[in-house]
Amino acid sequence: MATLLHIDSSLNGDTSVSREVARTYRDTWKAQHPDGTVLHRDLAADPLPHLSAPAYYASFTAPEERTPEQRAAFALREQLAQELERADAVLLGAPLYNYGIPSTLKAWLDHVMIMGRTTGAEERTAAGTPVTVVASRGGSYAPGTPQEGNDFAQNYLRHTLGTCLGLEVGFIVPELTLARTVPAMADLIDLSDASRARAHQEAENSAQELARRLAA
Repeated sequence: MATLLHIDSSLNGDTSVSREVARTYRDTWKAQHPDGTVLHRDLAADPLPHLSAPAYYASFTAPEERTPEQRAAFALREQLAQELERADAVLLGAPLYNYGIPSTLKAWLDHVMIMGRTTGAEERTAAGTPVTVVASRGGSYAPGTPQEGNDFAQNYLRHTLGTCLGLEVGFIVPELTLARTVPAMADLIDLSDASRARAHQEAENSAQELARRLAA
């Protein structure tokens, strides 16, 4: 029975494009896996605490030698790491905020990146798991645009998810998402709508393709 770990981080609720495209992926996944499980974490509605010193250093301390404070703090990291390790696929909604990822998503990564286990180990415990990132952007950061090179989220996620955790990373990038709400972007609405439509199609195709791979 396949398990999808779905992480949302947009603060925009029902108006969020990353959430909207992620739902298309998730609904397609569920149609392909009617008996499967979806574990959903909404980091905007239920944010994780920042990584604390006791939680961090507990991972470098033998379980039997941890202080009560370390054991209590590490319990959340253990839960989050197990969710990642047990997932057959991961879906991340990661809108671009101030040229990077939301701080809530950074907190999740800080918790699940456990040295000697999920990262920094010869056999990383979640390595090979496919992860699809819906990386929405309010403007355009494409080559030739004024903002080219200023999307630091994708490079960061490609490194942390791929290089560090060993996940198989793919991106879906709806952009110009602010065109319908920012008057100065009104002439970009058609491009925005086209990008959004492509993202939904990519989400559907990606979920279907992954279902075929897992069934093979």
